[in-house]
Amino acid sequence: MGKPTGFKEFERTLPKKEAVASRKKTYNEFVHAYSDEELNKQAARCMNCGIPFCHSGCPLGNVIPEFNDAVYDGKWEEAYRILVSTNNFPEFTGRICPAPCESACVLGINRPPVAIEEIEKHIIEIAFKREFIKARPTHLKTGKRVAVVGSGPAGLAAAAQLIKVGHEVTVYERDDKPGGLLRYGIPDFKLEKWVIDRRIKLLEEEGVQFRCNAEVGKNVPVTELEAYDAVVLAGGSTIPRNLNIPGRELNGVHFAMEFLKQQNKRVGNSTFEEADILATGKNVLVIGGGDTGSDCVGTSNRHGAKSVTQFELMPQPPKDRTEAMPWPTYPMLLKTTTSHEEGCERQWSVGTKEFIGDGEGNLKAIRVVDLEWERDQMGRPVKFTEVAGSARELPCERVFLAMGFLHPQHEGLLQQLGVELDERGNVRAVEGEYQTSADRIFVAGDMRRGQSLVVWAISEGRECARKVDEYLMGYSELESKDAVFDYA
Repeated sequence: MGKPTGFKEFERTLPKKEAVASRKKTYNEFVHAYSDEELNKQAARCMNCGIPFCHSGCPLGNVIPEFNDAVYDGKWEEAYRILVSTNNFPEFTGRICPAPCESACVLGINRPPVAIEEIEKHIIEIAFKREFIKARPTHLKTGKRVAVVGSGPAGLAAAAQLIKVGHEVTVYERDDKPGGLLRYGIPDFKLEKWVIDRRIKLLEEEGVQFRCNAEVGKNVPVTELEAYDAVVLAGGSTIPRNLNIPGRELNGVHFAMEFLKQQNKRVGNSTFEEADILATGKNVLVIGGGDTGSDCVGTSNRHGAKSVTQFELMPQPPKDRTEAMPWPTYPMLLKTTTSHEEGCERQWSVGTKEFIGDGEGNLKAIRVVDLEWERDQMGRPVKFTEVAGSARELPCERVFLAMGFLHPQHEGLLQQLGVELDERGNVRAVEGEYQTSADRIFVAGDMRRGQSLVVWAISEGRECARKVDEYLMGYSELESKDAVFDYA
């Protein structure tokens, strides 16, 4: 490596952020860039470990030590080429990936891990600035047509790979703009939408055709897909987990994505037909302790909520690894996000019993109870009981349900195609082949594997594209994530 002793000399630091008071006034990204000197130091922390477990931690198989080394040496084009050899969209993962690679970093055994995600984001943004990134339409044309249904990260990755080898690719998106969850699920303060538009423009210049406001199985007949030689289903896991307790029908109780999608449309000057869902001046309760819940917290704070509270059914996670979370597994640790920093009361081991109305159909309070968890020999929570006498009411005019997603939407596209579903309600595919029970129909991303990470979606899209290419051509020159690359 460029500096073998760098991990001893330099501590992990992250870029500075805008002050809370100022960033809450806008929906802009607020994380600054490293200085050239600090970026060099952070890359120098990548140690010359015998086995780089970060490779196995990353679902894309990113070649992390090599691009860190190139960054340390100031070889920006080399760093860029190494990075995009496995990842189509580092500008997305560098902003919103939870970085499982960092959890697997060897340095992380007894020191803070290398800041891999931030280095990745800096590489791609420097590459754009230096104009290394240009549309590269291929002159090879196979004469094969592929439809990709869904323009989230899995669909975009599949389209990017398939257009590269000469297939004609059309992406169908039911919303007014492409991007899927990236555009209408991730708040702008984490991912500004010009970042997506920049990539979409490149894909269009390479030949990908986007058809928006086109929901296959609804306003686009499924029979239209018969004109294609292969179809990739990449619609995502979109059916949210509900909380069917008394009062669920009250005005003010919403799924998280209803709230987040509407705000993203508001920021992007897109129209929507639903009544405004605003947290302004309201006591807000977010049920669910994951990233989606955190996004509701940040958005509510920007709306000017009176108070924001986040509930989690499970007990508070530990701050450090336990015996049940050995390195290099991804640990379920206490995570304090930038949205939490902006103002939020967090409560764990809380069960929600009832939504209480004001007599006119509006939410005014919530009834909850504390939970006591029984743990197994490894300290993992396995069973809970309600704490006697802990039931209480809390004032609340807005509730956002952020408890995850069950499976893709079955009505419309999937039912009309007749594809087989698995026991969880996802689209079943031949293991390792991404092919569904229907001829010519492939599936990738959350629609196949269930709710997951953006980095998994990109990986699925890439691997699915390779299987589609093999199906169409009998072989494929697209890279596998298990391939070995020569960057010389």
